[in-house]
Amino acid sequence: MNKTDSTYTIAFYNIENLFDIENDPFTKDDDFLPTSAKRWTPKRYENKLRKLGSVISKIGDEDTEVAPVIVGLAEVENKKVLSDLLQSDSLVNESYSYVHYDSSDERGIDVALIYKNECFELQSSETFSVYLQDESGQRDYTRDILLVEGKLNEESIHIIVNHWSSRREGEKETEHKRIAAANAVNSIIKKLKKEDEHAKVIVMGDFNDNPNDKSISLIEKESGLYNPFKTVLSYDKGSLNHDFQWNMFDQILFTNNFFDIKSSKLKFKKADVFNSKFLTQYHGKFKGQPFRTYVGKKYKGGYSDHFPVFIQLKTS
Repeated sequence: MNKTDSTYTIAFYNIENLFDIENDPFTKDDDFLPTSAKRWTPKRYENKLRKLGSVISKIGDEDTEVAPVIVGLAEVENKKVLSDLLQSDSLVNESYSYVHYDSSDERGIDVALIYKNECFELQSSETFSVYLQDESGQRDYTRDILLVEGKLNEESIHIIVNHWSSRREGEKETEHKRIAAANAVNSIIKKLKKEDEHAKVIVMGDFNDNPNDKSISLIEKESGLYNPFKTVLSYDKGSLNHDFQWNMFDQILFTNNFFDIKSSKLKFKKADVFNSKFLTQYHGKFKGQPFRTYVGKKYKGGYSDHFPVFIQLKTS
């Protein structure tokens, strides 16, 4: 078997506000309209689609020379933007399909999954909401958790895609929201393991927490997950940069049975951040950081404020 088809890349990418240019009266998408202060025009939208497509097609290609088989996405507005993304120049011939559900998130951004039809056989999908309340006891809506089940290399796998609550109001002040999401993930995995104790599960997402934070430790310990991104995060490497400090909010964890050669046709090979130079700011004080689409209301024309992360599984 040659190297192109013996290794599968599975990735996750927060694509920073992929909104179309239409007004959705039910969500807070007013920042991303041609008439808004950000001036989100058709030209800027097309540019973003083209750029994101080129990134996705290259994730992990140093080892495989092919685009990833599965990519979890965060900050997707709707099915239209996914359809447009998959029609972009770099992805149109990759034969990706997508899984997406509209959630009750106030800004109207959701998670989604794209996958290559020829490699991954979709069997089922569903979403789970994270129940949160604000200070006044009102329901606080956030992104749903997406569960996708299917077969990769004739192996049944379950993929859980997440985008947990941000730290905007402070890390400690919002920690309980991410703990609630972690508990939701644990209950999903508990259910999967009840149906099949050998279930192979991959948990990916923008968790808005680092590998050693409480919420991540909670899913790692309770659901018996391995987190390769604990050792990928370093002083000069992460998936996003805040105040000149690298964070690894984007991670992919998985059940330990991906190490078992006897029981698995897929074996863990490596994990990394996809941070090729073209994805970074080339100069100035933010050199080396992700090249963003916007900084505040100022249009920069970049890709995203996050780098993609990926794992590779080898067929055995």
